[in-house]
Amino acid sequence: MLSWFQALMPKEGRFFDLFDAHAKTLCAGAKALRQLLDGGERVPELCAEVARHEQAADDITREAMLMVRRTFITPFDRSDIIDLISSMDDAIDQMHKTAKAIMLFDQRAFLPDMVRLGEIIVQSAELTAEATPLLRSLRGNAARLNQIAEQVTRLEDESDQLYDNGIAALYHGPAKQDPMAYIVGAEIYDHLEKVVDRFEDVANRISGVLIEHL
Repeated sequence: MLSWFQALMPKEGRFFDLFDAHAKTLCAGAKALRQLLDGGERVPELCAEVARHEQAADDITREAMLMVRRTFITPFDRSDIIDLISSMDDAIDQMHKTAKAIMLFDQRAFLPDMVRLGEIIVQSAELTAEATPLLRSLRGNAARLNQIAEQVTRLEDESDQLYDNGIAALYHGPAKQDPMAYIVGAEIYDHLEKVVDRFEDVANRISGVLIEHL
């Protein structure tokens, strides 16, 4: 009886707009992070840009959390909405942590595997941005949403390999002459790899929504 009643009630579609808006901040933050990994004098400027996108994402997340409490009928479970927007926010928070670490260590040059990780972060963000509009019709878009989740998982696997290769290269290269170079490099690799992990969390949340609502 309750499910029949809920089906007749109008649902708040603004949540989907917020998911889309947040995904755009993820893409913008990821592109700024990738650009700063090219190094040079623009690194501080691009770190500040990542921070601006992270702040915009926080504002969107707060709005979504308020709407969850104020909306009578939500498009899917409240807990799923909270978990999804929170996992998206965790991804850009981790980008911001990466940028802060780069500024803390005053880095202006980055290794090739770090740049490749940056490219994977951009790809993961773009896949997330493709997925969020598809949430408006779970049944109709289930196949593509599952494909996107699988693609993000493959990217995360690739990021693990890049991390391992990068750490090994640090150990066998710069660390032999400068232990601090290993410490700094390992810290940046760790932050970058965690960004991709957070995107996999987003993909897993989307998969969970599909499982529960189809």
